[in-house]
Amino acid sequence: MQGAIFDMDGTLLDSMPFWGDSADRFLMKRGVRPPPGLYEALKDLSMVQTADYLRERFGVTGTVQDVMDGINEVMEESYFHQIPPKADILSFVDRLARAGVRMCVATATDRYLAEAALKRVGLLGRFEFLLTCTEVGAGKHLPVIYERACERLGLPREEVVVFEDALYAVETAKAAGFPVVAIADRSAAGDEPRIRALADRFVKQYAELNEWE
Repeated sequence: MQGAIFDMDGTLLDSMPFWGDSADRFLMKRGVRPPPGLYEALKDLSMVQTADYLRERFGVTGTVQDVMDGINEVMEESYFHQIPPKADILSFVDRLARAGVRMCVATATDRYLAEAALKRVGLLGRFEFLLTCTEVGAGKHLPVIYERACERLGLPREEVVVFEDALYAVETAKAAGFPVVAIADRSAAGDEPRIRALADRFVKQYAELNEWE
């Protein structure tokens, strides 16, 4: 491994529980009663796709950007002050750095929230750069963000490991030819058998990854 592309939510940060009711809270602020199970309908969507869904399904007014801004506003307190890092991630990233591995972040979360949370927990400065799905114009159902990150690293994709927690993202990265290490997260527990079958490695904690000392 010469390079590593890290997802953020559920991979670097233990943030998925904070997203569980974000759309519900956004809709309630707009006077809309959210239906049961809304998170399941949205959990694999990008921010743009989520905004489109809420506008079409619930008649939320405003542009896609307006809706995205509203969801981000709901999540600001969590990213600015509350979301913790995943266990052992700082020491693992430091081990990769000592081994000469070049690293970046590829996230579906908008930049200002991502940078605030990563800086607060001491991770931001450990990566060369951060890319967001909004910036590259595609969610993780397409490999665009991984390919852009790989291009910026200037490394062959077979030498760039993608670290992800969500099934759909693991599927995308594998189909695009990247080695994948899957990190367990409670939000993806129901998909664990399929993730295990697809990923090159599946671990419950970063401490299990002792290849790069």
